[in-house]
Parts: sequence; C-alpha cells; structure tokens
Amino acid sequence: MTEQATAQLRITPGTAPATPGTTSDPRQALTALRAEIAKAVVGQDAAVTGLVVALLCGGHVLLEGVPGVAKTLLIRTLSTALSLETKRIQFTPDLMPGDVTGSLVYDARTAEFSFQPGPVFTNLLLADEINRTPPKTQAALLEAMEERQVTVDGEPRPLPVPFLVAATQNPVEHEGTYPLPEAQLDRFLLKLILPLPDRDQEFQVLARHAAGFDPRDLGAAGVRPVAGPEHIAAAREQIAGLTVSPEVLAYIVDLCRATRQSPSLSIGVSPRGATALLGASRAWAWLAGRDYVTPDDVKALALPTLRHRVALRAEAEMEGVTADSVIQAVLAQTPAPR
Repeated sequence: MTEQATAQLRITPGTAPATPGTTSDPRQALTALRAEIAKAVVGQDAAVTGLVVALLCGGHVLLEGVPGVAKTLLIRTLSTALSLETKRIQFTPDLMPGDVTGSLVYDARTAEFSFQPGPVFTNLLLADEINRTPPKTQAALLEAMEERQVTVDGEPRPLPVPFLVAATQNPVEHEGTYPLPEAQLDRFLLKLILPLPDRDQEFQVLARHAAGFDPRDLGAAGVRPVAGPEHIAAAREQIAGLTVSPEVLAYIVDLCRATRQSPSLSIGVSPRGATALLGASRAWAWLAGRDYVTPDDVKALALPTLRHRVALRAEAEMEGVTADSVIQAVLAQTPAPR
C-alpha cells in the first residue's frame, strides 16, 4: 500500500462499545472486532482492516508475507473474536482436491455412497500456506469462492452463509511454492502484504512474550467473541444502501481501464476487479460512518484490491517494475472527481 492508503486504513472509524459483545449496532460490533484482534496481534492495522472489509463485502482475502509475521495468528484471532464456525486446512504438496471439498464414501452397511463434507463447509476457512499445494488442489476452491457451492458427482451443495476464505502464502520466490493461477487470484477480493514490524512494534511483540503471552492460548490473552453473523448481515444490508455517484463509478472504470493500457502490464484489471473495488470502497465508506463513497475511499482500497489482478510484462519485471508501482502510477495519472 502507499503510505497515504495505509494511513487511511489505520483510521479507527466509529467508537467501540464500553462492553464489547453486548451491542446490536453492527458498526460498533465490527469496530470492537478490530480492538479484540489488537490484543493478540501487534501492528498489521491495514491487514486487520482488510479482513473486516472482506467480511462486509462477502469477499476473500489473501495474506502474503515471509514466515513469522503473524499471518496465521491474525486469522486465528479473527476466528476467536467472531461467533462463526471456523476450519483450517494446512495445504501441503500431497493434499488432494477431495481433502478440501469432501467426497463420496461407500457405506458397506447400506451398500450406498454418501457424501462426506470437507472442511470447506464452514463460515471461515483458513487456507494456510495455500501456495504449497499444486494448482490441481488449489483449483478445488474455485467454485466455492465464486459460487458459494461445491459440486460433487453432479450435485451442487451450497456453503454456509457467511463464507470467507482467508488464505496465507509465503512469497512465491520461496522454495517449494506454486504460484496461484490467475483465475484463483482474481477470486480474492484483497491481497494484503504483511510487512516486517518496525523496531517499536517488534519491541512490543517481545514485551508481550516476556510477560507470558502464548499465541496458542488466545483466551488467556483476553480475546473473546464480539461480533457474529447477525452483525455481518445487518452491516451488509446497510452497505447496500450507500450512495455511489456516477462520477465515482466513472472514476473506478477509468482506473481499471487505465491498467489495461499500461505498457508495463500484459494483463490489466478485469470487470470483476472493478466491481470488487466498488464493493471494497463502499465497505470502507460505511466503516468510516458515511452513507456515500468518495474518491478517497477508492484510492485507499485500490492497491489491495487490484495488485493481484494484473500481470507484469517480462521486460518490466527485469527493470524492477512492480504491480504496486504500476497501480500507484495509474492513481497518480487518472484524474479524480472533485
């Protein structure tokens, strides 16, 4: 993210309730959710905000960072602070598609096949180190992420509501990883980069551990459920009523079309990317307490929403160009409505 976008995402909209978990107001409950996550995770404010935005949009999140920057801890803490069913899949090179979606199992007692649901049938799915499994198994999530169902033996089976895939991955340059296919990357609402902490944040991490913090026991850290499906459903209903002016819609279209014309990119942002940017901007505007979307909302969410939906030309990569730098250039060159 740009420094400006990160700063915007670190704003804490609304006011948390005095007693978390007792409010019926969805904005207060989701603000309290951010505060609960902070009890276990130091920093990474932009990633926390991104996860809340994805919950509000019904989208999915890809978290990328080197080992040890709290990717898995962040998702586990989110799970603890939400009253949602959560399951985890540890992606490995030998994982099969049926291990994700479920499969038909023969029952010798009845002489019939019955469907045994896989871990994908849950509200919050932690897909840990998703790029350590081959593309064949990664593709098992395509239908689930887009259509919210799994088809086995020709029969579609709907997934629970809400449904969110929170996937973690190490940078693709690391040994033993498989780059995610473009079709799957495009199904993630946001790609969030978790950087290494600065000195003060790293000091806070060590101070917590020195005081007895155990990342395997989040209950002891005081993390408790503060929001649930009813808050998410109410928030989504309110977000659907937000006003988006034709000028802001045109701005989103112009940004996405500009990526398709960039000489540094072989693939620009698809129409699905444009709708994702619209949804993420509306969610952030709602979190900020407004009933309308501004160009600044679009700018704040542009990098995490679009960075994984573009592909660099080989010559651009050799020159050190990155997807983030291209999107930043597009933001700088595309006039924003007043």
